[in-house]
Amino acid sequence: MFDRPQPDLYFSQDHLAFRAVLRSFVDREITPNIAAWEDAGRLPRSLYKKAGDLGVMGALYPEEVGGIGGDMFFHVVVSEEISRCGAGGVAASLGSHSIGTPPLVKLGSDALKQQYAVPVIAGDMISALAVTEPGGGSDVAALRTRAVRDGDHYVISGEKTFITSGMQADVFTVAVRTDPDQKGAGGISFILVPGDTPGLSRTPLAKMGWLASDTAHLVFDQCRVPVDNVIGAEGEGFKAAMMNFNNERLTIAIQAYSMAEVCYREALEWAQQRHAFGGPISQQQVIRHKLVDMAARIDAARSLTYDIIWRYQNKMDPLNVHVARTSMAKVTATNAMKFCADEAVQILGGMGFMRGTASERIYREVKVLTIGGGTDEVMKNLAASQLGI
Repeated sequence: MFDRPQPDLYFSQDHLAFRAVLRSFVDREITPNIAAWEDAGRLPRSLYKKAGDLGVMGALYPEEVGGIGGDMFFHVVVSEEISRCGAGGVAASLGSHSIGTPPLVKLGSDALKQQYAVPVIAGDMISALAVTEPGGGSDVAALRTRAVRDGDHYVISGEKTFITSGMQADVFTVAVRTDPDQKGAGGISFILVPGDTPGLSRTPLAKMGWLASDTAHLVFDQCRVPVDNVIGAEGEGFKAAMMNFNNERLTIAIQAYSMAEVCYREALEWAQQRHAFGGPISQQQVIRHKLVDMAARIDAARSLTYDIIWRYQNKMDPLNVHVARTSMAKVTATNAMKFCADEAVQILGGMGFMRGTASERIYREVKVLTIGGGTDEVMKNLAASQLGI
C-alpha cells in the first residue's frame, strides 16, 4: 500500500536498490526465526555480522569508519525494512548501535573510533547506550552516576537500567557526571566503558514485550576506565545526548508507523479471507472503515516523519522547530501504532489474542515506544517549550 517503487523526492534509485536487498535479508534471515529468538531472549551474534556485511550498521556513518556514507533516508530504509518482521525486540537490539555509536563517531578520538566504532559498524562488536537510571528516566539532567578522576583513569560508580543489548554489549556509551559540583545539565560527559571492565555487573530484566531483545540493569562498582575513553570534551555530554535523542526519536517514529503497517496488512489479509454473514468480513462497512482509519493514521505519521527528515537534510528549519516537530512525530507515530494494533487485534478476533500473530506481539509492544526515548508527556512539554507555548 505504501511502498514507493519508483525514485521520488525522498528516495533515489540507490535507496530503492538497498531496500530490495534488505527486504530479502529480513524475509530470509529474520522473520522465520523470531519465535526462537524470543524464546532465547536475545539475538544470535551471527545476525549482527550478517547485518554488518550488508551495510545495515553503517547506513549513516562515513566510509572512514566502515560505513556507507548514506543520508538519513538510508536510515529510514533500514528502520522500515527491519520493522517489517513485526518484532520490536529485533529492531531494538539490532539497532542498539544507532544510539550507542553516534556520539563516538561524531565526537570521539580517532583511536577510539578505530578501537570501537569500526568493529561495531562491521557487526563484530555490539554497542549499547547507557543513560537511563533507576531514579530518573526522561530527565537526563538529573543523572547521578559519577566518574571521579584518579590520575589517568576515571572511577565510575552508579547504576543504569532498561539498557537495550545490555547483556550482550561489548562496549557501552555511558552518560556520567564528571563534575559533581555542577547540577542539572552541567558537568555531564559521555565515556566508553568496555563490557569486560572489572566492577561492571549486569542483570537481565523481564519484559512485557520485545522478547527477542536482551535488556539489562547495570551496576558500575568502582569501574576504572582510561581518561582517553571520554567522548569529546569533558562536561559537554548533555548537548550531545540531546542531539542523540532527536535521532533516536525519529527512529522510534519510523519503527512505530512501520509496525502499525504490519498490523494493517495482517488485519487486511485476515479480513479478506475470513468469511461471515455470507461474504468476506472486509466487505462489512465497519471493518472497511477500521482499515481506512488505520491507513490514514499510518500515512499521516509517515508523511510527517519524511517531511521532518527532508527539511533537516536541506537545512530548512531552525533547531527549535526541528526538535518540536521530531517530538510531534514520535507521539503521532506511536499513537498510530497503538490505534492500529488495537484495531488489528479486534479485526482478527480470537486469533488476535493468540501468540503467533504479529498483531498480538505488537499489541504488547506498543507501550515501550510511547515511553522509550522520552514519554509522550515529556515530548509534548518539549514541543511546547521549543515553540514558545
